[in-house]
Amino acid sequence: MSFTLNALDFFIQQVEELDEKSKKQIKEKIALIKENPFRFKRIRSKKFNKVSRVRLSLQGKETRLIYVVLEPNILIACLLERKKDYRDLEKYLKRTN
Repeated sequence: MSFTLNALDFFIQQVEELDEKSKKQIKEKIALIKENPFRFKRIRSKKFNKVSRVRLSLQGKETRLIYVVLEPNILIACLLERKKDYRDLEKYLKRTN
């Protein structure tokens, strides 16, 4: 099955603020997501069934790239800092509407 990638404006703003090394790392992970969106760990969400995360270390911070599989689309939602313990996840997922 072929998937189409879409990104929220919020995610694009987050990426624009990063350095080139971090952007390259994100781009590589997104390529892996497009190949097989079910390869990374799924997380629970009140709103969606197929929410997953990718572990990253960006600029020395543990970060998670959050995406939602809405077949045949993949929606790249946001970057979350791990130290915030996913508290903001539902707030960011509300932006998918």
